[in-house]
Amino acid sequence: MTDALPIITADERLAETRGIKGVIFGPSGIGKTSLLWTLKNATTLFFDLEAGDLAIEGLGVDVIRPRTWAECRDFAVFIGGPNPALRGEQPYSQAHFDAVCAKFGNRAVLEKYDTVFIDSITVAGRLCFGWCKGQPEAHSEKTGKPDVRGAYGLHGREMIAWLTHLQHTRAKNVWFVGILDQKLDDFNRPVFQPQIDGSKTGLELPGIVDQVITMAEFNAEDRSLQRGFVCQTLNPWGYPAKDRSGRLEMLEAPHLGRLMDKIRGPLVPEERRLTYQAPELPAPPKARAAPNSNPTN
Repeated sequence: MTDALPIITADERLAETRGIKGVIFGPSGIGKTSLLWTLKNATTLFFDLEAGDLAIEGLGVDVIRPRTWAECRDFAVFIGGPNPALRGEQPYSQAHFDAVCAKFGNRAVLEKYDTVFIDSITVAGRLCFGWCKGQPEAHSEKTGKPDVRGAYGLHGREMIAWLTHLQHTRAKNVWFVGILDQKLDDFNRPVFQPQIDGSKTGLELPGIVDQVITMAEFNAEDRSLQRGFVCQTLNPWGYPAKDRSGRLEMLEAPHLGRLMDKIRGPLVPEERRLTYQAPELPAPPKARAAPNSNPTN
């Protein structure tokens, strides 16, 4: 007896319900939490890590408030289900899922939600790093003293595992929110980096999610300040951005509900998704004449 090769046909794949996975970066105070006002209250679950819900006072949205990294992992496996590839003692395994279901009850309570809004990944990173510093891996085997490199290595693996597990919650939209820092590089040029402990998470996060959005402010023609979403990788400001759907313009209105509707919109024709012509590069600068090494007096 042989099992059939588990091929998912094109029609089956196109008929699947697939949520949008994305991250929204922006400076503190730009209004990232307030984006909850643009979502449907009844079908949104607010994953509140910052205890900063003053911006949505009066908004009737359900909320969970994890205070520890263990609770963050428990909620992730409860939302995303078990990973069958993991051993029983590992987080997000079937055993972990069964234990969490025994604690939280019937998982059917999550069926009403189609969007999970996680605010913020910055705070999640802090909780994770605090937990990592107390683990044996974060201490030297010889001296027993704290090993910062070991703590950061564990932190990177923990954060990537957490993000990846939530990313595999196929039927739900999952949006992470994070603070964006502006720094100067070695040539005194401004660069933008997510505010997350360690470097591994910030480097790998754009490859995990479908959409990377930067919420920033811009000067309008009347010189008033306006908020907007930067959605494309090639943008003149150097903001982190990515649009896997191919449906978004470089700048979009700061309305998350409308943005998701646009991402789910009609398919973009191939000629608009991909371009095959050679890029037009600017002409190289003219070389300066070499100074005369043997000047004549």
